[in-house]
Amino acid sequence: MNNTLKTILYIFLSIIVISCGDKNKKEQSETAEAPESASDTIQQKTEVQELSDSPRHHEWVTLSHGDREFQAFVVYPETDEKTKSVILIHENRGLNDWARLFADKLAEKGYLVIAPDLISNTQEGKRRTTDFENPDAARDAIYALDPDQVTADLDAAFKYIENEASSTGAVAVVGFCWGGSQTFRYATNNQNIISAHVFYGTAPDDADALAKIKAPVYGYYGGDDNRVNATIEQTEKYMKAANNPFEFEIYEGAGHAFMRSGHQPDGGEANKKAHDAAWKRLLELL
Repeated sequence: MNNTLKTILYIFLSIIVISCGDKNKKEQSETAEAPESASDTIQQKTEVQELSDSPRHHEWVTLSHGDREFQAFVVYPETDEKTKSVILIHENRGLNDWARLFADKLAEKGYLVIAPDLISNTQEGKRRTTDFENPDAARDAIYALDPDQVTADLDAAFKYIENEASSTGAVAVVGFCWGGSQTFRYATNNQNIISAHVFYGTAPDDADALAKIKAPVYGYYGGDDNRVNATIEQTEKYMKAANNPFEFEIYEGAGHAFMRSGHQPDGGEANKKAHDAAWKRLLELL
């Protein structure tokens, strides 16, 4: 074989080796990236999957008062004795998967939980929050609610869970965002609840209404949520004047809705830290 042919063959073989090396590197890179993509997919489905995989008994019940009927989600703890109960009041997005999962997490800790869907049957064809086109539509429906109807719905949920055979009859209330505000307001309307847990919600700006509260109120607030936090000082004055217990924590660096955000993979370190600390505090206080 002459020198010219040897040179051509050497170049050809070199090209093949380089090409195969690049291909192997690409395949290795894609293989390395695959688990991350799969993990991301799993994380996006966490709430639905966790609800589906939960060993606890879930059921929808129909509650009513007057001419109104609406849906509520109930989760039973796995226990051999009667337990305390919790009414969970959802955010301004309605009773979505996150709210139902939080109810399940509380039941995992031994509480019987009812989460009323407060926009259930408020519009034709919208039996549950999931029937609304999107979160904005659910939000619009929530802000159109009559406060007296919300109170009556919560009363119906209270009576149901208080008298449920597996309940001790002791009922606490936990609410988030809009639901946090409703938790504070409901404490002014129902003197039989044992405690109210307000997550980043405002109180009624009414000293006489707050004076009617009989249960201790516990607040959970994000440090970067000044829209809500700016109202705390006045609320504290009203509650102190009425000699009503009001204890709160402000979690540095956390934003509004940190319980939901802190549960998400991309929720941010401050929100995750606040989520964990507030969850621990809630369980201690319940």
